[in-house]
Amino acid sequence: MLGFLIGGCAILGLAIGSFLNVVIYRVPRGESIVSPPSACPSCGTQLAPWDNVPIVSWLVLRGRCRTCKEPISPRYPLVEFATAALFAGTAARFGYDWALPAYLVLMAGLLALSCIDIELLLLPKKIVYPLLIMVAALLTMASAVTDQWHNMLVGAVSGAIWLTIFFGLNYASPRVLGFGDVRLSPLLGLALGWLGWRYVLLGFFAANLFGAVIGIALIATKRISRNQQIPYGVFLAMGTALAIFAGPELLRPFNNLQ
Repeated sequence: MLGFLIGGCAILGLAIGSFLNVVIYRVPRGESIVSPPSACPSCGTQLAPWDNVPIVSWLVLRGRCRTCKEPISPRYPLVEFATAALFAGTAARFGYDWALPAYLVLMAGLLALSCIDIELLLLPKKIVYPLLIMVAALLTMASAVTDQWHNMLVGAVSGAIWLTIFFGLNYASPRVLGFGDVRLSPLLGLALGWLGWRYVLLGFFAANLFGAVIGIALIATKRISRNQQIPYGVFLAMGTALAIFAGPELLRPFNNLQ
């Protein structure tokens, strides 16, 4: 039965990934995600339904617009594939758990935010705030159904602590930590805290480890300068994902700690 859930979530992920492509392109530009319908970014021709099938359409068209033949970024099928993979992995991680919808929404949101942060060094509040509200509401529902209010309490406290720490870091050095990361912090604290305080510590440690290793590598290879900003939101997302997916194994030696 778990296989059906994983497969169903993967298919759902393909559809959500197609929507995320719209979000990633339009939200930073202040455009509506509802209208107009999807169109070629080069010639503006509205896409037919058969040209908008996740991954398949891009492969059939060989990565080019049917009308103007201009290249279509491979980012589109990659986002769709990544969303499907994240959804399948999340379903495998949680199974038939009431918390599953919250973490599916979280993964979709973090993927969209990461793509935008890489491109524009921006974490739009029009995505962060609705994402926080949806995840909080879904985790509250899961807590109510399963009577796991302790999880929700730990999550809320963790979110408040992360917000306080990140706000202080931003106040001390805005160039090092942008306010978009401050907005994102309570969401990650909540999501990780719901799983347990050890996940909060693991996610924070992993995010900074990713940031340090990748940042040093980019500086060493002269891809960026020492004073250049890095998309820290991406590393926060990576650390959170690592804690969620690999946390049970990584934290197993500490299971006896309360």
